[in-house]
Amino acid sequence: MPDRLTSLDLTFLKAESPATPMHVGTVDIFEPPVHGDEGFDYESLVALIRDRITFVPKYRQRVQQVPGRFAGPVWVDDEEFDITFHVRRSALPRPGTHAQLLELVARIMSRRLDRARPLWEMYLVEGLQGDRFAIIAKSHQALVDGNSTVDIGQVVLDSTAHPKDTPTDTWQPEHPPSALELLAGVFSDATKHPSAVLELARAEMASLTGSTSVREVLGGVVGSLVAQRHAQESSLHVKTSGQRRFTTVQTDLEDYRTIRAAHGGTVNDVVLAVVAGAFRAWMMTRGEGVGPTRSVRAVVPVSIRDDEDEEPTTSLGSRVIASSVNLPVGENSPVMRLHQISYQTKVHKDTGRAVSARSLVGIAGFAPTTLHALAARVATTTVRPIDDVVITNVPGPQFPLYAQGAPMLASYPVVPLMPGQGLSVGVTSYDGKVYYGLNADRTAMPDLAVFAQCVTDALDELLETTRGSRNRASRGRKKQTKKAGS
Repeated sequence: MPDRLTSLDLTFLKAESPATPMHVGTVDIFEPPVHGDEGFDYESLVALIRDRITFVPKYRQRVQQVPGRFAGPVWVDDEEFDITFHVRRSALPRPGTHAQLLELVARIMSRRLDRARPLWEMYLVEGLQGDRFAIIAKSHQALVDGNSTVDIGQVVLDSTAHPKDTPTDTWQPEHPPSALELLAGVFSDATKHPSAVLELARAEMASLTGSTSVREVLGGVVGSLVAQRHAQESSLHVKTSGQRRFTTVQTDLEDYRTIRAAHGGTVNDVVLAVVAGAFRAWMMTRGEGVGPTRSVRAVVPVSIRDDEDEEPTTSLGSRVIASSVNLPVGENSPVMRLHQISYQTKVHKDTGRAVSARSLVGIAGFAPTTLHALAARVATTTVRPIDDVVITNVPGPQFPLYAQGAPMLASYPVVPLMPGQGLSVGVTSYDGKVYYGLNADRTAMPDLAVFAQCVTDALDELLETTRGSRNRASRGRKKQTKKAGS
């Protein structure tokens, strides 16, 4: 029998609405291939995906409901799988600007995926300035679980300009099971895993009838009251529309390392401190109060090691859990903001299960795409009415990657919005740079570009505080040199 969607996968399908599409995306920008005269075109991308899709077989499967919905749906091969439906071609009027690309990304990310087909799409965008091109990808949260399926972005990139050999694809779709076979599978699963089947059935019936338990109703009422009170204090809580606004920020990784060396903590702490500073400045431009006790509550998914006696939850050798961090936007000093954030995240580090950035970077392929997807899955299931924003930060390799010989210049994550939230922040470090992807509700955040500028300003503000320590270190090195030469 085909694999059945887990109760968690089913949650993502049920939680999706026109206002909250449940897919994770990436925007990668490339230069033409460094070798050869053929360049990179739509046919090249289709050929690349056709070669690599064998590593992610679920990308050729669709969701099949069980008759009567007595159990959760299953994954079945799409007998009419058409790679050209999923891999699409687009272009900007030459020379396409970065702003035009961002507008296209916002429109693509606003549209939900077709439930009748495999739950992913990829776009080749031609016509960018400098003869560059972009690849926009989006995959449903129910599709990428990090275990049986990683994000397709993890398998299409190579560490050299010469594409690696891939096995010959001999895939032939299996005939979808009949209604009787699907029902027989329900009884078989009920015998092997009765509690899981009952949970899936309960979720299916609740979605059909709209019924909930008294506890759920009371929890919803209390949550709504808390959310209303919190929303009065924060413009980050909005009535989410179906349209998005997307922008990016590119910064230098060395600046974060300089700040970490001067003030302690980790690069991730510095990223959170930068975002905190950006929120503070942005709120001030809106005329919002940023008193000493004001904070922004962020859900920050983090990777941890599994216990030695347990099997890894994902194929990446770690699992992702949600961590809450109060960003101290009411604190005037950027250094104190960093110290307060480092103190909060130290609890996670002290468990001894935190996965280092170096370990994450060592994962085969371009793992940030998968880890962002896992982080979004965790955030979707753990975010609460009092949470203001989701921030995912994933380190990537610090060397160039290639798609069919074309070097990747930048990679921006697109993290989905949670219901009632106006902004999500995705961060990926790659090849000496730190790339921010800012996904926002179009109506609620017309000033998203202002927030993006505040990110740059907050980094500069923190970097300015290191000048004294850098000068002292420089004087120390000069004294040592003079002493050695005397």
